[in-house]
Amino acid sequence: MQHKNNPHTFHIPVMGLAFTIDSPIKIAKYGISSVISIVDDVIIEKMNEYYSKKFEIPYKEISMKVEDYRAKRITSYLNTVDTIVKHKFENLKNTYEEKSSELEKYIEMLPDFSEIKKSFFKTIKNNTVKEDVQNWIHNNLKPGSIDVNIMTKLDKPNYHKNEQLPIEFNDAHAALRGFANSNLESSIVLSAGMNPRLYSYIENFKDFFPSEEGSIRKKIILKVSDYRSALIQGKFLAKKGLWVSEYRIESGLNCGGHAFASEGYLIGPILEEFKNNKKALAQDIYTVLVEALKSKNKTIPNTALQLNITVQGGVGTSEEHEFLLENYNVDSVGWGSPFLLVPEATTVDKETIKTLEKATEKELYLSNISPLGVPFNSLKGNTNEILKNERIAKNKPGSSCPKKFLASNMEYSKKPICTASKKYQNIKLEELKTQNLSNLEYKKKSYAITTKACLCEGLSNAALIEYDMEQKGEAQGVAICPGPNMAYFSKEVTLKEMVHHIYGKANIIATNNRPHMFIKELAMYVNYFSNKVEEFKDSFTLKNEKYLKTFQHNLHNGINYYHQLFSKFSENKHALLEDLEHLKNELFEIKIPILEKV
Repeated sequence: MQHKNNPHTFHIPVMGLAFTIDSPIKIAKYGISSVISIVDDVIIEKMNEYYSKKFEIPYKEISMKVEDYRAKRITSYLNTVDTIVKHKFENLKNTYEEKSSELEKYIEMLPDFSEIKKSFFKTIKNNTVKEDVQNWIHNNLKPGSIDVNIMTKLDKPNYHKNEQLPIEFNDAHAALRGFANSNLESSIVLSAGMNPRLYSYIENFKDFFPSEEGSIRKKIILKVSDYRSALIQGKFLAKKGLWVSEYRIESGLNCGGHAFASEGYLIGPILEEFKNNKKALAQDIYTVLVEALKSKNKTIPNTALQLNITVQGGVGTSEEHEFLLENYNVDSVGWGSPFLLVPEATTVDKETIKTLEKATEKELYLSNISPLGVPFNSLKGNTNEILKNERIAKNKPGSSCPKKFLASNMEYSKKPICTASKKYQNIKLEELKTQNLSNLEYKKKSYAITTKACLCEGLSNAALIEYDMEQKGEAQGVAICPGPNMAYFSKEVTLKEMVHHIYGKANIIATNNRPHMFIKELAMYVNYFSNKVEEFKDSFTLKNEKYLKTFQHNLHNGINYYHQLFSKFSENKHALLEDLEHLKNELFEIKIPILEKV
């Protein structure tokens, strides 16, 4: 399956704050799309300076004293990235006659079923005139998209001289404005749930509205966990006259970064629902959109608007990749964690790469280290964890918290503070000392407090280390957040090797014991469910009982769906059905407590 708008059938999702911050500069020239996080304007400003000097682009520092500095930093860096990508792509197109050229690499990495690839070789075969081939290249090849990501809930208010600034200076609002004011023609990925105020703010920027021809300069991508969420959010934005060009479905647990677990809804049945309802989704939302555009006296497109469905989270083989494309008609598949071992595509320091190469299933775990209070995929033995534990051992827990992007707790201050900060953890630990707890209880509760890590620094430091940039303040090391799929990728590889793996031309997975992505996710949900049952035991309520029964019911429905699906497989059918039966038995061995009636 070849999708007319993209040279490739995969994309690289956002990873951390630094790991994909310059991925478009590295790989967009090959037609590969990737996503930059625009949460941290501090690292963005440093990257802007670095790349401006490297490519001799005029650079002027934007200090924190400049009004609206956050948005302006983001705009400036995105413009720098756009300039570099266009320059690199133009150079690539002009290398046609060079041996082992960048153009040759572009064409070679395309899948064999690619219409672009077939057309290229046909053009070469039928044209001996250089200019004809050059014209074909300039008319048919395109770079990958330079997309950006905002976690919508990271929308902390900001202050000037202790006076709270208007809402448009909140973190997510300013980041959105930074993208909106940039030269990019690409997409913004909105993740981590709905933020009505932020969504409404998008109305202020004309580039998000469709033209008469149906084109949109700046598109909206929603990262969603299920069909209902897509419909609700899509209609909310449509009422503003805003079209969602893509719904990016991500596994609730079998993913990297923060893990937003669903109530037992599995990726297979979710994809099936999108497949069956895609036309209805597009029609329902388009109807709402047209009415909104009319009421606002805005241009109404004279053609249907494009709607893509994509998926990411746990894919690891070419067979899984192809199955997602063919069976669910998705437009692209996200490959995240495996690319952390591809220096040509992502930015990871050498020490962390070595730790990733050695990581097994045991070293990759769902942690409670995030200050947001959301489960977070972690890697044991990362340098951020080592330094954090050293501070705890010296009775100096917590971070100095210079950036405050994850500050959200307001128990002790009118301004939000971060639960990973020294300030918060010291207050909490002092409170524990007054509670007359046993040693065991004190250790358990103090661990829950001090386990929170400084992710603002940890997730951005890889770029500082890799590009030898100055690191100020307290050392925080590198935190990294691969999904569990990382366990099956055990060596650093080239970009070409990874792309060939995705398209089935090579295999870089050494083990034969990697579970199917659907089985892996199901196992994670069964384990998550078991932990929830245990968590609720001591304070069981009617609400808990309803939640657990719904969760178990949804998992059971998912298992039934997979049983029907796997029964149609020609390869590995029996092994998959055995794994499924084992997990089904495991699920129903977990007993939900019975609420005693009074």
